[in-house]
Amino acid sequence: MQRRDFIKVIAGSATSWPLAALAQQGERVRRIGVLMPLATDDADLRAGYAAFVEALQQLGWTDGRNVQIQTRSASQASDFRRHATDLVALAPDVIFSNGNAALPALLQATHTVPIVFAAVTDPVGAGFIESMAHPGGNATGFVQFEYTLSGKWLELLKEIAPSVRSFGILR
Repeated sequence: MQRRDFIKVIAGSATSWPLAALAQQGERVRRIGVLMPLATDDADLRAGYAAFVEALQQLGWTDGRNVQIQTRSASQASDFRRHATDLVALAPDVIFSNGNAALPALLQATHTVPIVFAAVTDPVGAGFIESMAHPGGNATGFVQFEYTLSGKWLELLKEIAPSVRSFGILR
């Protein structure tokens, strides 16, 4: 009788080991690629990157714990292409890009890795996405200005200063 109980305990333990091992697996570390259009010693870049990392931490994503952030920066088109290819080779879960300069290289480097962009001027007109409502492809993001508001700015300016007859616009 004791022998049967012993065998049950051993057999029960052996069948539960794989389940225990699965339960003890750590959280999957996500990978984020970042391609920035400035030199690494740029104060604005450092401030923007710090804000990006802080926002991720507020959302529960900590670099080195549950997310790994790989950052590259460049100021020349050839460097963007090289860094974009490098980031895609790291197989990130998503790539973040700031500004217009890096986006063409990223779109050329991958059609599968999701790309999130910020501060891009007219991504539809530049051909980066199909439309803001339905971007299509693997890129989506935020624009710096919505150019359809330009007409509203002019209307507001005419209300504020109705006697002004000519306006100049500098972009």
